[in-house]
Amino acid sequence: MTANDVGAFFVEVLAIGLLGTWAWQRGPSLPLRLIWVVLVVGAAITLWGSFAAPKATFDLPAAAVAVKVLVLGGSVLAGFLLLPTRYAITWAVLVVANTALQYAGPWAR
Repeated sequence: MTANDVGAFFVEVLAIGLLGTWAWQRGPSLPLRLIWVVLVVGAAITLWGSFAAPKATFDLPAAAVAVKVLVLGGSVLAGFLLLPTRYAITWAVLVVANTALQYAGPWAR
């Protein structure tokens, strides 16, 4: 386990949080908000655990990349919709840097 793995965990948790916050804002009423959050966060966690996690259920590299793009990219988009621009840009840079370091550099897997 490296420092980048710890950083990646926090990036993943924050990504789920941003997606959940975005989903919460989609519904006009409490029941619909809860449904949106359960569906979006549930789908993200299920896909991540199945394909993108270090000990994923399925070892399909192309699917892992696709899920990372979907979940992390979706969180960057949610960041731009929810956060002030400078924080959204910071989040985008952090996500790209952390993900790039998982594939290249001294912390590559």
